[in-house]
Amino acid sequence: MDSLVIVDAANVVGSVPDGWWRDRHGAAERLRDALPGFVTDGLPGLVEPPLEMVLVVEGAARAVQSVDGVRVVPAAGSGDDRIVELVAQECRDRDCLVVTADRELRERVQALGARVTGPRAVWGRGGGGHDGRGRQRGDTA
Repeated sequence: MDSLVIVDAANVVGSVPDGWWRDRHGAAERLRDALPGFVTDGLPGLVEPPLEMVLVVEGAARAVQSVDGVRVVPAAGSGDDRIVELVAQECRDRDCLVVTADRELRERVQALGARVTGPRAVWGRGGGGHDGRGRQRGDTA
């Protein structure tokens, strides 16, 4: 069974001070669009391909849609609570990695057996044409 990578959208988007607060929905879409390359390439040193990629969104980003390779899961309330639910439901019999810098969330998912890594695992590696600063390569903004 493929490894599962769950990305805490609010936390990862918030880790890059690029004006995301002006357009939370757009920022979550940019993150989503940077993730598909990891499905086939993996996260070197963390997860080998193939893998299943899940992006948990909340608040103004809740309407972000899934794309090929990235399942977007909206949180009705707390994104952290939804991530913990996903780990409990989907990570019993497979490797699970949660991408977040949130200390409390890290502790909660580790208690359920998930591994954790910080936002640089997806923002700093340039996956999917990403420039490491929350923008697609070629963007000038």
